Amino acid sequence: MAYYDNNEHESRIVAVQNILHQKNLDFALIYYDEYNLGNGWYLTAWCPQFESGTVLVPARGKPMILGGPESEPFAKQDSAVKETRNLPVFMVPDEEYPNATIITFADLFREISAGGIRRVGLVGADQMPVSVYTGIREEFRGVEFVDITDEFLRLRYIKSDWERAQMRKAFALADLAYDAMAAQVKPGNYEYQVAAAGEAAARMQGASGFAFQTIVGSGPRSNAVVPTALDRRMESGELVMLGISPRYKGYSGCFGHTLPVSGAYTPAQEECLKHMKEVMRLTRAMLVPGKCGKEIHAVGRAYFEKHGYLPYLVCPFAHTTGIMEAEAPFFGPNSIDVVEPGMTINVDVSFFGHPEFHGLRVETGYEITDKGPVPLSPKMDKILLGD
Repeated sequence: MAYYDNNEHESRIVAVQNILHQKNLDFALIYYDEYNLGNGWYLTAWCPQFESGTVLVPARGKPMILGGPESEPFAKQDSAVKETRNLPVFMVPDEEYPNATIITFADLFREISAGGIRRVGLVGADQMPVSVYTGIREEFRGVEFVDITDEFLRLRYIKSDWERAQMRKAFALADLAYDAMAAQVKPGNYEYQVAAAGEAAARMQGASGFAFQTIVGSGPRSNAVVPTALDRRMESGELVMLGISPRYKGYSGCFGHTLPVSGAYTPAQEECLKHMKEVMRLTRAMLVPGKCGKEIHAVGRAYFEKHGYLPYLVCPFAHTTGIMEAEAPFFGPNSIDVVEPGMTINVDVSFFGHPEFHGLRVETGYEITDKGPVPLSPKMDKILLGD
């Protein structure tokens, strides 16, 4: 079994090649690694471990993965791209592989330049290690480099039917994780017990991994954007922030919620959470085609200001989700990106640094249609908003 669909893979390669033709480019080099995996995964449905890599897409012909010998057998088995080359800059430093075939960028350049290479597009150059970037610049002699990161990212903005189907499954896994985690929220339990319950529930039903480390932050530990679970016992009267992002076939689901450790909110906690849910409701209503990021953000920001939460606002209220739980475009206060049908967007309402409640979050995702947002998790939409 693999994480990719052949038709999806082929259409994405063609889309990149169309960019190359439009910009008169001979090749594209798309960098990725375990922490910046979105662009490479989009083309391969695979990511190297320990090592890093680059997808080489020619204007005509088949792509190849540039990586290291530790990942090579894994790539040939599981990736949508089977052709590979090993280069030192992608390998674990000082590791030796006596039987591996290792080449340099100069060797690669000679191999692929038979038809002449004049212009090469780069995706993710700002994420490349210095050794990778300088190796490309120095050994691809006489070549003009053009950054096409923005054009490439726009391919990922609108999700296909297949992508949205995987995301609905990922959000269903997040629903299972929520139930398991909520059941472990009680005085005396450790934060890591809550995280373990959620991760196990998602894994047992097919999660391939997680887009971020599971969030469990109780009491003052909720005062962080992503407080990962520690060996802290939860205490009665506290709130605990929860969040998890299971991946299904590489695509992320998610939920975010803040629960009372004792099982019941105090009146003050309930009032605070009511305000956060109202901002979520207002933001959800703005997720219609044609609205731009700063318009979406302004509604929630005005509500925060009216009710005294503006000093604790850290993150915008909406962001696109897909391979990465949070990926471009981000709909913040200066964003002119426009909502379009086919996008998948998380409404993520939070604050941090509050003197009484520390940090609080509510979050779930929506598929954008011509008529507006449709929940990727009807269950979590109902839990958070009661609809």
